[in-house]
Amino acid sequence: MSEKLTHFDAEGKAIMVDVGNKRTTRRRALACGEIRMQPATLKRIMDRNIEKGDVFGIARIAGIMAAKQTSNLIPLCHPLALTSVELGFNPSIDTGCVEISATAKVNGQTGIEMEALTAVSVAALTIYDMCKAVDKLMVIGAIRLQEKSGGKSGDFIRPQDA
Repeated sequence: MSEKLTHFDAEGKAIMVDVGNKRTTRRRALACGEIRMQPATLKRIMDRNIEKGDVFGIARIAGIMAAKQTSNLIPLCHPLALTSVELGFNPSIDTGCVEISATAKVNGQTGIEMEALTAVSVAALTIYDMCKAVDKLMVIGAIRLQEKSGGKSGDFIRPQDA
């Protein structure tokens, strides 16, 4: 953690970092998270028996839309021309856990991690919203950057034990 924080000026005031002189590179970020629920709730999702509709389909669209709005939600994020956002859902009815993943890509001058993290977060919130009438015990968590590539800092892959 020897990197200098860049979102503050010499007086400690928040700034939007000037990335104008940075080289454009292909960037990719993979974020993951989870939502835990009662196994019966997840079974209803899998059986498409939630009254509000296709839970994973709607959560996928919500995550994509959220990634596109990240700079409107996170004050110092730059608006990015995303080239791709993909969401995946890995449900385990036995444990009642859905692992959510989001991969975001851009050709740009700044990172894409926040877009992938935002996509996962909003997808999880959408699942919660669609299922809250039948399960108020749901828990959203473990949202994390799993991998990133491109840019000055290079590649990152989260260690298995982190």
